[in-house]
Amino acid sequence: MTKDERATILIVDDERANLNILADILKVKYKVILAKSGGQALARAIKQPPDLVLLDIIMPDMNGYQILYEIKNNELLKDIPVIFISALSNDEDEEKGLVLGAVDYISKPFSHSIVLARVNNHIKIVRQRKLIESIALLDCLTEIPNRRNYNKRITMEWNRAVREKTPISLLMLDIDFFKQFNDNYGHSKGDEALKLVATAICSTISRPADFAARIGGEEFAVLLPNTQADGAFKKAEIIRIAIEELGIVHQYSGVSSVMTVSIGGTSYCPDQVRGLQEFIDVADKMLYCAKNEGRNTVVGAKHVTC
Repeated sequence: MTKDERATILIVDDERANLNILADILKVKYKVILAKSGGQALARAIKQPPDLVLLDIIMPDMNGYQILYEIKNNELLKDIPVIFISALSNDEDEEKGLVLGAVDYISKPFSHSIVLARVNNHIKIVRQRKLIESIALLDCLTEIPNRRNYNKRITMEWNRAVREKTPISLLMLDIDFFKQFNDNYGHSKGDEALKLVATAICSTISRPADFAARIGGEEFAVLLPNTQADGAFKKAEIIRIAIEELGIVHQYSGVSSVMTVSIGGTSYCPDQVRGLQEFIDVADKMLYCAKNEGRNTVVGAKHVTC
């Protein structure tokens, strides 16, 4: 594992000596972030969400229970496991933390081997959970994001666009005459074609925020945050050409001798009147128009410019 791939652990304690001890134990294997107060811990966690939090209970500004409550009620942080580090040893204190959502306790004074063992165990669980989640969000055939992933991402990006008053664009793609391709060349050839189309779409995406997904049998979507209409429709044409240039022979297409796609798109600057469903519906309507206009084409609807 490279240095950049190491798990990140946020350690929260108002005593510098405790921070130093835990940092010395963990920094060889993990990336460590330190915080001396509840406010500082929450700010740093939001800026760079850690994989695990080690949290002291007794602190002056916010105690550990209050910080844990804030973590569990924050959409960005709620799934991060929290281990309490404390000199408190009675059952009531431990029960309170576990009820609030802590996953474990490490007692003070610290034992080097116990700290490492407990942290290692929970980081292993975190990695297993992330692997399962990533698999659940990928299309098993093309290995690009699936519809579930798309639904989460488009909701997140739409809400961000509403908050920040930035443009957002959506492209909907459908492979032309794909049923005829499957019927005549066989489903294995159809699967190979879907993989090639997915790769071609992803090859056109250059920005980290841009997002492509397979959302149906032969249907794909490309989400372009902070993108005006002109840029979105230019990208759509690049995608259309890239798929046509794959040269996948399709003698049963009604529009070309090779596989092609129809693309519908829309570009919005969201406000509190328009909604996400309208945004999606317009892109879908434009895809329908592209099919009606002869396929292997791009049709787009431009709305408010930010």
